[in-house]
Amino acid sequence: MKKRTAIIGTLVSLLPMAQPLMLGTGAVLTSVAVILSVSEQAQAQNAVFYYNRGLDKSNAGDCYGAISDYTKAIEINPRDADFYNNRGYCKNELKDYQGAILDLNRAIEINPKNANAYYNRARSKGFLGDPYGSISDNTKAIEINPKDSAAYRNRAIDKREIGDMKGACSDLRKASSLGDEMASDQLKELC
Repeated sequence: MKKRTAIIGTLVSLLPMAQPLMLGTGAVLTSVAVILSVSEQAQAQNAVFYYNRGLDKSNAGDCYGAISDYTKAIEINPRDADFYNNRGYCKNELKDYQGAILDLNRAIEINPKNANAYYNRARSKGFLGDPYGSISDNTKAIEINPKDSAAYRNRAIDKREIGDMKGACSDLRKASSLGDEMASDQLKELC
């Protein structure tokens, strides 16, 4: 907002003092509106550029580089849940579980229907030794996306950790029925 105010102030200051009072005022305001809308479009494209570059880096295993790009995308557009979710995912990969939870909380705050953010936060909580919190988040991820086999499989791991073998086996069966091979292997081994 400060940039816009500065731009408008600069544009208006370039005009002779009496000119804004003349008929040209509409043209000045229209020109300023066009300049600002082009700026917003360029900013949105920059955010997507950094996000996509972050995805490429993350897929290549460069989580530090990906976090840097996701951070730039967030600076440009702090209202996109996917930016926070992906940065949280990378922080999980780097074992920064507390940092991941902060990002994933923000992703969920922006978009409470983001199943991936709940799943990723469940992973963080699991790594931090909070199986109940992890179960809760995996359950929410499953409510949003009932075909998320990884959420069933991970919830099974947490249920096993708290001694709920019946619940763990049930979740492994469901994950297996959704085509999760890791769950099928665990099902044969545990249930």
